[in-house]
Amino acid sequence: MGFEERVDARWGKMKEISVCKASDPNTLRPNYIAPANACDSHCHIFGPGDQYPYAPNRSYTPPDAPLERFKELQVILGLERAVLVNASCHGNDNTVILDAIAQSGGKYRGVANVDAKFTDHDFEALNAAGIRGVRFNFVKHLGGVPDLEVFHNVIQRIKVFDWHVVLHFDAADLLDFHNLLKKLPVPFIIDHMGRIPTGDGLAQEPFRRLLEVARMDNCWVKICGAERVSTGGPPFTDAVPFARALLEVALDRILWGTDWPHPNIKQHMPNDGHLVDLIPLFMPEEATQQAVLVDNPHRLYSFGA
Repeated sequence: MGFEERVDARWGKMKEISVCKASDPNTLRPNYIAPANACDSHCHIFGPGDQYPYAPNRSYTPPDAPLERFKELQVILGLERAVLVNASCHGNDNTVILDAIAQSGGKYRGVANVDAKFTDHDFEALNAAGIRGVRFNFVKHLGGVPDLEVFHNVIQRIKVFDWHVVLHFDAADLLDFHNLLKKLPVPFIIDHMGRIPTGDGLAQEPFRRLLEVARMDNCWVKICGAERVSTGGPPFTDAVPFARALLEVALDRILWGTDWPHPNIKQHMPNDGHLVDLIPLFMPEEATQQAVLVDNPHRLYSFGA
């Protein structure tokens, strides 16, 4: 991962922006065959930058990962549906995922980035276009804790659409924001198994807190990001016990995704075929695979409706 410099208009100073690694271009066809209508519930579309410009105040610049490449990826992986999460590098301009959803024939849904400037009309238009949630980053390398006044304002406004909020936390945040989570009046999703490092074991306090939160009726958890939480490296099987523990407490509120094209990976860029082959290790039972890959995302995102 390299860096580029841009002038920060707020201060007139140079701002260092990380440049992400590209995803593995040679996606392997997985051995695992997913059930019909299987959904990648966490993935991104980046650019192309000349058509969908990246936000000037972004903290990182990704290589272009356009819709055409994503469609190819889905065919190789044997996945049919997707939830496109608008990444922070596109700021609050959601056009890149809205255009992709519009071309999907009902197979894609989206999670948008919004702020207090969005009007009721804006929210109505996003809902009609297939957006079913909003996302807030709390992780330090993406800017840290958002403006909580804006956060709570947005939460109140999405209630009328039956949307959810996706929360991207660092492991320690699960301790710091436990009270916030308990009071959320909408469904919420914890990204990437809470980014809890596997090397600290299943008994570590952040993971015990995640299991406690996962038992809440309005909490969903994504068992993706094995490459982010793993301390053992490829093939990332040290993430398996963590995924299984989450499945034991919240089977009907667990989602899975690739996180393609894996922005801000600093060490081991995964091959998405290998990530798909973790699925039967996470959940050997076909009924569980059906629930996580098909039934759960269908219920939350109303595919086909």
